[in-house]
Order: sequence, then structure tokens, then C-alpha cells
Amino acid sequence: MSDLAKERRPDCRNKPGPSRTKNRKRTHVAVKDQRSTCTLCQGTLKDPVSNRCGHRFCRQCITSCWDQSGSLGDSCPQCGKKSRTGSETDVGLQEVLDEHKISLRRKFEFVTEESDETGSGTLLNRIYTDLYITEGQSEEVNTQHEVMQLETIYKNKNLHHTAIKVHEIFKALPDQQRRIRVVVTIGVAGIGKTFSVQKFALDWAQGLQNQDVSLLVLLSFRELNLIKDDEYSLLTLLHVFHPTLQKLTAEQLAVCKPLFIFDGLDESRLSLDFNNREVVSDVTQESSVNVLLTNLIKGNLLPSALVWITSRPAAPSQIPPTCVYRVTEVRGFTDVQKEEYFRRRFSDEELSSRIISHIKTSRNLEVMCQIPVFCWIIATVLEHMLTTEQRGELPKTLTDLYSHFLLVQTKRKKNKDDEGPETSPQELIEADREVLLKLGRLAFEHLEKGNIMFYQEDLEQCGLDVTEALVYSGVCTEIFKIESVIFQKTVYRFVHLSIQEFLAAVYMFHCYTDGNTEVLKTFLIDCSHSESQPMSWDVFLSSVLEKAVQSRNGHLDLFIRFLYGLSLESNQRLLEILLCQTIKNPKSIHNIINNMKEINSRDISPDRSINIFHCLMEINDHSVHQEIQEFLKSKNRSEKYLSVIHCSALAYMLQMSEEVLEELDLEKYKTSKEGQLRLIPAVRNCRKARLSGCDFKESHCEIVASALDSNPSHLKQLDLSHSQLHSDSRVKLLFAGLKSRNCRLRILRLMACNLPESSCALLVTALKTNPFTLRELDLSINDLGDSGAKALFDFLASPTSKLDTLRLNYCSLTTVSCDNLTSALKSNPVYLRVLDLIGNDLEDSGVKQLTKLVETPHYGLETVRIEDWEIKASRYKTSR
Repeated sequence: MSDLAKERRPDCRNKPGPSRTKNRKRTHVAVKDQRSTCTLCQGTLKDPVSNRCGHRFCRQCITSCWDQSGSLGDSCPQCGKKSRTGSETDVGLQEVLDEHKISLRRKFEFVTEESDETGSGTLLNRIYTDLYITEGQSEEVNTQHEVMQLETIYKNKNLHHTAIKVHEIFKALPDQQRRIRVVVTIGVAGIGKTFSVQKFALDWAQGLQNQDVSLLVLLSFRELNLIKDDEYSLLTLLHVFHPTLQKLTAEQLAVCKPLFIFDGLDESRLSLDFNNREVVSDVTQESSVNVLLTNLIKGNLLPSALVWITSRPAAPSQIPPTCVYRVTEVRGFTDVQKEEYFRRRFSDEELSSRIISHIKTSRNLEVMCQIPVFCWIIATVLEHMLTTEQRGELPKTLTDLYSHFLLVQTKRKKNKDDEGPETSPQELIEADREVLLKLGRLAFEHLEKGNIMFYQEDLEQCGLDVTEALVYSGVCTEIFKIESVIFQKTVYRFVHLSIQEFLAAVYMFHCYTDGNTEVLKTFLIDCSHSESQPMSWDVFLSSVLEKAVQSRNGHLDLFIRFLYGLSLESNQRLLEILLCQTIKNPKSIHNIINNMKEINSRDISPDRSINIFHCLMEINDHSVHQEIQEFLKSKNRSEKYLSVIHCSALAYMLQMSEEVLEELDLEKYKTSKEGQLRLIPAVRNCRKARLSGCDFKESHCEIVASALDSNPSHLKQLDLSHSQLHSDSRVKLLFAGLKSRNCRLRILRLMACNLPESSCALLVTALKTNPFTLRELDLSINDLGDSGAKALFDFLASPTSKLDTLRLNYCSLTTVSCDNLTSALKSNPVYLRVLDLIGNDLEDSGVKQLTKLVETPHYGLETVRIEDWEIKASRYKTSR
């Protein structure tokens, strides 16, 4: 444990000091066994309660001896000795809770929207606008950048979702029977998750909401990171992070109904290992922070406690779904709330109206304004441009907007410095440039690592002295957030992830123009152009794009869009005072556009390929967009040849259209095989999809699975016939979408997909999770064999199966399968109507079994096709 941690840690009697840690660990098992047994039931302690005399009980056991409210009685039921009376305990606990509520009120009553040098703030209750929070759990592997997720949210803005108010996050819906114990709230960066948490805590502390919760504890992962290598008990953890709770005892905590809020799982540098079998059930038992958290979430530690975790979308996958009772999503500002924000921010009605009107002219800006922080960024830029003598077109691309934003912050600092000691403009520029590049290096290096929180050691590695930067530079004061946390340590972050991505691009641009080949070579080490010889700007961008599109989760998507946007002379001119050198070569832009259109992306995800289209838009090349718009209006689409970049643009526009496509048939588009693969993301917004004949990779399977898991999911028919799905990994990814509660698929065709024998078992596992939608299944021309089909027939036997048509032609089945099928239909005779078994070696005995089933009125089976036999129910004609 760090020295600072020891200073803040309360004095705990009879606890071994750091020098005895090793000895304590040697006897850990024995101590744990002695302290973890209930005196009454002799079983493992669950939600333990301790008496002064030292006897320990399960809370459930003790309530049968003491009053039903759960407060401590006057004497120990084991030895009869007097303990602290219930009234004394209640009074002491109430004093602690009252002091804690006062502390929370002081902490969250005022907030700052941006970095504020004065330390003042605004009343949270005055500026807080209810965010749109919906219920829904996504089981897909998320492969999209958060900006793309915002696009999806924006597209579905008019659809009905179950909205949940923040103070009702633990309230069960009318159709939900079980108690909500663990809630995970997801949302993209800057969408308002932390504001929601603060509002919840403030309302509780002011006695307005959730008064059934007796103790609310808010812990951020950015603070927990500081003690990730130390050992604590849960009780000591509360004492350290909340000084007002230092008088809270284990007995008092045991009779509370606590709520633990863990904010920012995506910022965690802990290793949450849910496979660790170390059980901690005692609030005074010391262990690593990782073990404490996992036991609290699992319910081993304080089973009565509520747990609320917030995170960006990608991080919650590390928590097993079995531990999560509810998943909610913060969707940010609605269109009405966006306008309300700008009208509230500006007293000048004409100014706010002009800003709102401009935002509506750019889909990029309108989509991003779902994020409250982005509303502040665009308000800062447009206010400056519309109220000063600066002329020119208002920004529509993200690079243009962020370049203006950086320039505005620099000018603001200069205006402030005009009132203080005289400083030459050149000195200010040099100070800004130096800080900018150090911040850019920090942003770039940690963007690759996936970090959005920084500590002092991270800054030192980049040579950044924040104290000096705040004095001399205007760049740092508004975009770099500084927060004091426990142990008098400081945590740093950019105001929004997009600012980190923009500064990372500025830094990379500088490294190229300054000839820093070491940084360039390290970044491009896996690319085909990683050699150290000089590269032209267009070749360099192609290499960076090659690396970016290979990212599985798209974490470099916005970074590469900014980097391309910096190619424009107009954006370079804005940053010219901060950048030593620029690139002004019209021919370079022409080469960049050609390189993007011709990039070979056969082995990458189509989702990543769509970003190439966005990069074109960022350098103001709208030719592809216009050509696709003309294509969509054309009546002779089948005659128009589509290049791969056209296919990416078309996939994006179809996917984001508010109108659901009736059918996506890849064979109807005149394009190459690679172009067909680029069109696959459009499957997320269609009712019927014919994706036959594709050489499917894992990334394509993930996209199809995400279409089945979309909320809402429109896909009713899916045909993947003659596609290559010959590995378990691809089949697992594909069938994962069938498990989703959002899945509405009725017809699935997988004919001649080279499915492995194990695919039936994987399919059945998925169908058992969500068995009520699929009606028709075609697995013909796959070498399943009797053993493979057995799992499918077992599913047919289940009353949850609603399949009415099953096609298993040429699947290497024998009479054994007839026996298994007959047995299955005897168990569930109602639903299956049509059965195709052509091309299997069933023999006469098998045919007789099936004929009997068709002719028996009790069974729903109407038609069985075997070779040239078509056996129909008696009300139909039986023919050969």
C-alpha cells in the first residue's frame, strides 16, 4: 500500500501492519475459516452481522432472534451477553448517514460544464436535463466506433423504446418479477452517464428520491485504479474513499441497505477476474480490490446491496451476463433537448436560432449533438464565429469544427493575458505549440492503448508539466480536465474522447512534417509501407488507413478521419500558428482520393471499410455520395457497375436510412465479390437478406449477428446458402444473434454452407435461448450425419420448438435419424408440417415410420419428401 494510502487509512485495532503481510497470508486460510462461519447455523457466513462479544451470524439467521427490521437486539442470542442496544446503534448509524448525506450534497450541488479555472460552478438541478435512458441488453460483439453507434441511435430516434427515469433505475417494470440488484448503464463517451449518477446521488442526499436506500456509496474506477495493487477490506475501502463514513462499523453496515455506484468501468485499469474462486463474504476481510468488486457484484459480499455500474459500450463484456439483472443505455439529447440546450445557453434568441439552423444543415453535426459535451464544443465555435468579425463558411466537417475549436481556445487565453503581465504574441504561440504537441503525444500514445484517463506518471513520460502549461498555454485550460481524487493525487482526461482523437491526429501530422521517422515507423510497423524511406503524404495516409481499418473495434476510425481532414489547406491554415510546417499540394489531394478508392480491404470488416467513405467526406470529396444518391434514384440499378468504395457508401446510406429496405439481394448489384462483401452492413436495416455465395469471414458473421440483435431488428428472412461457414468460430458468431431477445427471424436458409457436424448443437443452443420466432430452417447439402442431426431432433422434441418446415436434403442421414425424428415428433407432434429428406439413405423401414406419422391425425406433419416420394397427409393425394 502506498504511503499516502496509509496516511488516509483509519486506525484499525488488532490488524497486521504491512511488515506482517507475508505472515498473515500464510495463515490466511485458517483465519478465513474461523471468521467465516455463522455461530447459529454453522454454515458459511452470508451477509454477516457481528456482536460486541465476537460472535458472528448470518443476517438471515439473526432476524429470527431479533426484530424483523434487522436492527441489533439488546443481547447476543448465543451467549446472552449485553451488546450495544438497538437504539444506540440506530442513533450512531443515523448520525453517520446524515453527515454522509451532507457531504454528498456539497460535492454534487454544483458542477462545471467545462474546465473552470475559477473553481466556481453551476447548480446541477438548474442545468440538468433528463436524458433519454432506455432498457435493453445487447449480446452482440460491438464492432463499431462510438460515432457510428450515435448514427444508429439517431436513425432510430423516432422508434418507441421503454424509457426509464434515472431515479427509477432499480425499479422493476410491471412485467418483471425478480428484484433488480445489479444494473449496468452504458453510453458513448460524453453522453451524460456521470451527470446521471451525480443527479441520482444528489436527489438521494437531499431526501427527494430512493429513500429506501439507507447508504449510497459512489466510487469511480479512476480512483480505484490508484490502489489496484493494494489489499483492503470493503469496510476500510469505504473509510478511505468517504471520510464521513470512518465511524461506520461492520455491524452498522450489516443492517444497512447500501447502494454501490461504480462509475466509468471503461476507465478501469483493474483486472476484474470473475473466474477467481476466492470467496469474500465478510466486510472486514481483506483482499485485492479486484476480488472485493467481483464478490460484491456476484452477491457473495453483502447480498442485500444494490450495485450500479456505468461504462462506455465496449467495457461491460468483462462482466458475465448472469451477474447483471438489467442493462440500460443513456441515449443523450433528443432533438427537442438539443434546441433547449442552445436556447438556454444563449440569451440572444437570434444567435441560438442561427446555431440551431446551421446544425440542421449537416448530418454529422446533428448526430454528434446527441452528446451534451459536443453541444458545448459546437456552441463555443459558432458563438465565436457569429459574434466576431471573422468571416467565412461555418464548419460542416468534424476536422473543420475541431480546428476552429482549438483556435478559439488559443485566442481566449490571449485575451485573458492582455489584462495581465505583458507577454509577446510569439511567446504565447510557442508556448501553445509546445503544450499542444505534448498533449498530442499523450493523446496518441494512449489512444493506441485504449486509455482515456491519465495519471502523473503518464504526463511525465510525455514531458508535460500541467502546472506550467496552465499558466502559459491557452490550449490546456479548456480541453484538459484536471480532477483531484483520493490521497491528494490528480487524474487527467480530455473533456471528450473526440478531442483526444483530434489531438492525436495533429500530433501525427506534426511527426510527418517534422520528419520524426521513429514515431511513424513504430506506428506503421505492421503495414506494407513501414520502411524508413521517405514517403509522400498520400502514400503515408494510405499506410495509416491500412492500419486503421484492421482495428477490430474501430478505435482509430475518428483519428484517421481527422488525419485526412488535416490534408485540406483550409484546415492547415487555421492551425498554421500552432504548426511549424504544413502540406500545401493540390496534387496530393487528388492522389489521396484515388488511393482511398482503390485500397484493398478484402480481409477487413465492412464496418471498417465504411470509414473510408467518411474520410472522403472529411476532405470535402462528395462525388461518391452524389453518385450513390443518383444510383438510388435510378430505375436501372442493375446496369450500373459499383466499385468497392461505392458499395461502402451504399451500405452506409442503406443502413442509416429511416426507411427499412424490403430486400437486400447481393446478386442484384453489379459489382465484384469484394464489393458484395462491402454491402453486408446494410443487412442491419432490411427485412429479407439474400447473402448467398459469399466467402464469409468472422467479421461478416459478426455483422449479421448484430443485425439479428439490433433493437429493433427488422430481419425476418436470411439466406446464406452456398456461403463458406466451415469453422466453429464463424458458426458461433453467427448463431449468437439468434440468442438475442431482439431477434425476429422467421426463415433461415443455410444450404450448402459446408457446416461442420457440431453446427447443429451450436444452433440448438441458440434456438433454446430464443425458440419462439424461427419457423423455417433449411440445412440441406451439409454433411451433418446422424450424430449432428440428433441435437436438432432433440430440440424438435421440446414444446418450445415452433418449427413448421425443416429441410435436411443430402445431409448423410440414415434410418437412425428416422428413429430419432419419430421419437421427437411423438414428444412434440403439433408444429412440424413440412419435412424434406431427399438424398439421404433412409431405407424402407425409415420411410415406413415417416409414412405412419403423416397418416396419423394426431400429428401436424402434412408433407414428407424422400427421393421421388412425396408423402402427404390422407386428406391429400399420396403419389409416387
